[in-house]
Amino acid sequence: MADLNPVDASAAELARAISSKSLSPVDAVDALLGQIEQMEPKLQAFTEVFAADARLAAEGAERAIRSGHAVGPLHGVPVVLKDLIDLEGRITMGGSAAHRARRAERTATIARRLIAQGMIVLGKTHTVEFAYGGWGTNQHLGTPWNPWDLETPRTPGGSSSGTGVAVAARMAPWGIGTDTGGSVRLPASFCGLTGLKVTVGRVSTWGIVPLSTTLDTPGPLARTVEDTALLYEAISGPDPLDPTTRGIAPDAPWSILNCGVRGLRLGRMPDAERDGVAPDMLQAYDAALDLLARQGAEIVDVVLPFRFSECVAMSGITNAEAYFVNGALAEDPASQLGDAVRARILAGAKVTAQEYLSTLQRRAAMKHAYAAALDGIDALLTPTTECAAVALAEVDEAHLPSRFTRFGNLLDLCALALPDGFTAAGLPLSLQIVCRGYDEATALRIGQAYQRATDWHLRRPPV
Repeated sequence: MADLNPVDASAAELARAISSKSLSPVDAVDALLGQIEQMEPKLQAFTEVFAADARLAAEGAERAIRSGHAVGPLHGVPVVLKDLIDLEGRITMGGSAAHRARRAERTATIARRLIAQGMIVLGKTHTVEFAYGGWGTNQHLGTPWNPWDLETPRTPGGSSSGTGVAVAARMAPWGIGTDTGGSVRLPASFCGLTGLKVTVGRVSTWGIVPLSTTLDTPGPLARTVEDTALLYEAISGPDPLDPTTRGIAPDAPWSILNCGVRGLRLGRMPDAERDGVAPDMLQAYDAALDLLARQGAEIVDVVLPFRFSECVAMSGITNAEAYFVNGALAEDPASQLGDAVRARILAGAKVTAQEYLSTLQRRAAMKHAYAAALDGIDALLTPTTECAAVALAEVDEAHLPSRFTRFGNLLDLCALALPDGFTAAGLPLSLQIVCRGYDEATALRIGQAYQRATDWHLRRPPV
């Protein structure tokens, strides 16, 4: 590993090289900070880069590792955090210009876990305002540039837009996003990454700016399934500060990660759901199912008790809870909020208590109906998005790209998004693997089998 390039290396490769002392964490951090310095003026992925502190942490990691005091296998590996995650003393804007001066008084549990394992935080990354949007746009703080097209600005996917761009552009090996309706999987799709939407309670949300407390989930964005599994294991586990995590044991997916898909039953989405999906996305989806079938999986046609669009329309939970958190700010005409985000928050003012509780009740019924329809099936496979990244000039804020992702949040499922092809113009396409709640290990197992047979995830943007 002496000639390992830290910029191109996966997080797992960095971890092995640093642990074996063939790569200094100082050299790894310096290389990535150099990439940030070169690419950030164009791509605008970061709200803040912690260059001086990251170098100090790398020097400390190097001394600890050389002296035999490594705290774990990820000691010295860099990471980036979405600008919803509190770091004590640092600014957390939550993507909002209205909170430019909001200095965190605590460090989020997820950040504490990463730092306790010796990981080095390179900086905070941009998000859609209050994580309330799927395209990745931010009216006042700016929209990160999708690195797969350096001529035309395209949607990076949201709301974890900055993390997606930073990881895709090799400014970081991996990072943390959050997913309330698709906000990890959408940037994974548009930026050619692997992203895991975890089940509620798997990962603590304490110290993370909320959007919808019922549906919010933090999760990893990385370039490989192996890296995704590593980061998922690092952040999962119960937290006494977050009641949703109580009683949920830490998850280690390694026992089945490399078991392949032979014998698994994988659901094909209904033909009616193919309407409105770009032909190249469908072609990549069909090819992915054929490949998994050749590897021994049984591809099963399923009949779902609802259309995916019905889940998108069930926005009352998010709207009401977002209004509870940020309604006063949205109601103030002098506050500096983006127009689209303000409209989404204000929609929550119209959700009555009866409508909110009715939506929760309908959600419970849909969860039972979905479980019955997928009985005996290990995963449902869909495209992650309807199409590849669109030009920002073509974005319609009234139509969110979460048709295939929203149901996973609504029904307490877990899901993995990963690259499964490219358009003729060189833009990433994406496959989504949706599993039962708390069955992240199976989603990662299927994704690992797919990536071991393909190289889509190894391609890099022209940066």
